[in-house]
Order: sequence, then C-alpha cells, then structure tokens
Amino acid sequence: MKNAQVTAGGAHIRWVEIPGSTAPTRLYLHGLGASSGPYFTASAVHPLLAGSRSLLMDMLGFGISDRPADVDYTLEAHADAIAVALRSADAYATDVIAHSMGGAVAIVLAARHPDLVARLVLVDANLDPVAPARPRPGTSGIAAYTEEEFLDHGRHEVRDRVGSHWWSTMRLAGPEALHRSAVHLARGTTPTMRELLLELKIPRTFLRPESNGPLPGENGLVAAGVRVVPVPECGHNIMLDNPEAFARETARGLGLA
Repeated sequence: MKNAQVTAGGAHIRWVEIPGSTAPTRLYLHGLGASSGPYFTASAVHPLLAGSRSLLMDMLGFGISDRPADVDYTLEAHADAIAVALRSADAYATDVIAHSMGGAVAIVLAARHPDLVARLVLVDANLDPVAPARPRPGTSGIAAYTEEEFLDHGRHEVRDRVGSHWWSTMRLAGPEALHRSAVHLARGTTPTMRELLLELKIPRTFLRPESNGPLPGENGLVAAGVRVVPVPECGHNIMLDNPEAFARETARGLGLA
C-alpha cells in the first residue's frame, strides 16, 4: 500500500500498487461507495492486462483513503486530489480504467489534467446529471437526503437498501464523503461529463451492459470517436459479472489486442 498527502489539512489518498515492467502505468478507479481493490484486483492481474504498473486507488473519503469531513467532494475536487496523488507517484500519461462515479471523475481528471491521462476505459460511467429520488439505493437515492438527514438516519436506510455486497465497501466511506459525492455526482459538472468526454482527443472506450440497451446519446458518442462496447451477461459491475469479457474489451481499449 502506498499513499500521498492530497490536502493542505494532511489527508492522504492510498492505493494498492501492483509492480510491472510494461509502460504506461494504469490507474483503476472505483465507483460511489466502493473501493478499487475488491473491484479491480482480479482484472489488474488477468493475463490480458497483467504486466503494467497498476495503481488501485481509493478516492478521498472512500476505502483505505482518509475521510476528512472538511472537503466538499465535488467531482472536480476528487479529480484534483487524484492528480496530486498521481504526480506524487510519478505517474503521468496513465491509462485510466474507471467504474461508475470513478468514470465521471476520470473524465474530469482528463479534462483538467491532460498530462496525466493517455487513454480512458469507462465502465458504465455516469455521463449526465440525474434527479435525486428516494427510495433508490444508489446515487439518486443518497442525494435525495439533506446532509443532516443522511447523517442522522439516511445512511442506515441506505444500508438496508443496497445489500451486503455493496455495503461491505460502502460502510468504509466517510458519511460526509458519501453524501456529498452522491450530491455532486447527481448534479454533474459544467460542462457535463458527457460534453467533456466528447471534447477529449485521447482514445476513449465506454463499456456498458448489453442488456441495458443503447446509452442515451450513444450515436453521438460513437460519432465523436468513443468506442462504445455492449458487454453480454453482466450488470453494472461488469468487471465482476463477466471478467473475461471485461478483460478482453479493456485490453482492446488500451491497444493491447
């Protein structure tokens, strides 16, 4: 495990680092309430993806990273903190593989810190704002609470809705970090994550569950050069549900196959 201080107050981002001899470095980023180790370790060492230095990084507020309560946890703040950690790790022009909220953060990272991102593989990532709505278990459901409500009782209600698998990593998140991240993810960025993605000039792959059907605006993404791949036999957690297809399509997105 390695770490870097990313705030003036002394908060640290931490990551599991898998050594490798093949360039470039790969950065793996988890989704809301998750942690990169449990979600990405098997993929990082898969024969199609092994060999490169890989950073399984937990965003500030989540997993093994610190959970300061004095951070606003916007997508931009997450991206800037990751940028500090990457520079501390001497990791430039990285290939970024990012799931869900991590994908939204990765897009912002690439737009704000272009020297740090060479290629993107987005795994069912958030591209557009969503309306908060209870009693959904994910981003919109968490964002529907005020922070006071979430800290008082909402976190326990979300625990009962998300199930034991997601809660096993969600329980590690700082409650302020979890709520504020969900609020800002639901609100999105200006320009939106989709608009930022369309403007990026780097290779971009978007993996989505085949069963969900086409993405909203998928033709526009394809026209802008985004490689959109429907992955069979999976839900939102593509890397866990269909690891072979995930490794194969990620390798293709990174120019390895």
